[in-house]
Amino acid sequence: MGIFTKTAGYFKDRLGKTRDKISTSLSSVLSIGRNIDEALLDELEETLISDDIGIETTDKLISGLRAAYRSRQIAITDDITPFLKEHIKSYWPDRDRQLHLAQAGPTVVLVAGVNGTGKTTSIAKLGFIFSQNGKKVIVAACDTFRAAAVEQLTIWAERIGTQIVKHKTGGDPAAVAFDACEAALARDADILILDTAGRLHTKKDLMRQLTKIRDVVARKIPGAPNEVLLVLDATTGQNAIAQAKIFTEAINVTGIFLAKLDGTARGGIVIAIKDQLDIPVKFVGFGEKPEDIAEFDPEAFVEALFD
Repeated sequence: MGIFTKTAGYFKDRLGKTRDKISTSLSSVLSIGRNIDEALLDELEETLISDDIGIETTDKLISGLRAAYRSRQIAITDDITPFLKEHIKSYWPDRDRQLHLAQAGPTVVLVAGVNGTGKTTSIAKLGFIFSQNGKKVIVAACDTFRAAAVEQLTIWAERIGTQIVKHKTGGDPAAVAFDACEAALARDADILILDTAGRLHTKKDLMRQLTKIRDVVARKIPGAPNEVLLVLDATTGQNAIAQAKIFTEAINVTGIFLAKLDGTARGGIVIAIKDQLDIPVKFVGFGEKPEDIAEFDPEAFVEALFD
């Protein structure tokens, strides 16, 4: 899209907690004058796992390092960090991060996520940035089982100046989605963003509800939903991957919105998510303000982590 883009400095300023953790742990392993050997690689492996990069992803990185050392692509410890940076950047092809837009009619974005991940705030950020770029936005409060969810989204809609479609608490979420599609078509909206429930303790009900909403939207607007974003809380680390696996059983998640990235030292989870799930992180959230959102930029992200 390009409308969310922030500078490399923006990422660097907001990834301080993760960068400090990674740089400190790497410095202790990659000390000047130390030889590259199995002991060093074992320590490096433990370090990367502790940085929430994940066991499977770390294993691949270490295997790549070992092969590069044996083939003399790297010779000293100073070569290791540049090697890791370039290897990690290669996980994200350019096509991964493109937001899917409708060819005609409203672009429908279905947003899912566990309660407490920052889902409502993330929806507000998306709506705000779209609005700031001249798009007519409607948000739909399809999380009807939680009164607070409807109230919060209503407050955000008023704050960012977007229209909202909602029903009474306890109503049928799919009915809200249907009315929202009707409104988007009638009002010539550019973007329709639908909130959904996120109650993992009722997994079967959640699956049925998400599937029903998706099917209603698809029948009402051909090609919709154009994007299915899953909001994950970066502070939960590896638990975020477990959540993603549950949601992908119900709906075809096309991208991830990683929230609260500025408040954690576990930012390495971004790497594990892409490698283990092959679901692209498309957007990241850094704070509570509507403008605290950026398109995910792997170049800026990796440079910020290892700077």
